[in-house]
Amino acid sequence: MFDVVKVLHIIGGFFALFTFLIPVVTRKGGKVHRLAGWVYTAGMGIVAISAFYMGAARLVDPESSPELISFSVFLLFIAVLSSSTAWYGLRVLKFKKRLVVHRHAVDLGFSFALLLSAAATSIYGFMIGSSLLSWFPVVGIALAFVQLNYWLRKPDERMHWWYEHLGGMLGCSISTITAFTVFGAPRLLNIESVSLLLWFLPTILLTPVIIGMTVYYKKKFSARSVSSAA
Repeated sequence: MFDVVKVLHIIGGFFALFTFLIPVVTRKGGKVHRLAGWVYTAGMGIVAISAFYMGAARLVDPESSPELISFSVFLLFIAVLSSSTAWYGLRVLKFKKRLVVHRHAVDLGFSFALLLSAAATSIYGFMIGSSLLSWFPVVGIALAFVQLNYWLRKPDERMHWWYEHLGGMLGCSISTITAFTVFGAPRLLNIESVSLLLWFLPTILLTPVIIGMTVYYKKKFSARSVSSAA
């Protein structure tokens, strides 16, 4: 069963890895954008569920080594990170017309789960002296605060949901690329270890993309509103 789930995890990861850019570069709301987006979401769903299963299975296995246990903790955190950000990216679309504070238990629950799991993983990382587990969860803490800040305040921009959907889905892709960079690529290239900088490289590269695209669309929608008013 574990081997089957591991294969599904790899398949889901590659689907997500090779489709996450398609919705970014295609016409927003078009058929290709929506289809690729759902393929990406399905891939991330498989990644999250399989990661949670494999992580939990290794944690309860009495024969697991300390290295396997630390890897399992990382898997569990990736499961929470990928599922919560993907969920957030979809749910902001469902509630794009909201005008008040959003207190839906499931949505807030996912965000708080991300915050707590990130904090717990970071503390565990410092306890065992793992740089990856100590510092990478900072990304999850930051994303959790972004989500909670959005849900627990009234929208103050007309296209607020657009920017959050973009940030949520690209934020979700950070976990996909990071997992591949840290664990997949070294195995394919037969590299024993990678540096801390490489672990954060997807975050370093994608964060400016998220900010840049948000600024671009804000200017675009602002210009469109002025033109419509004129």
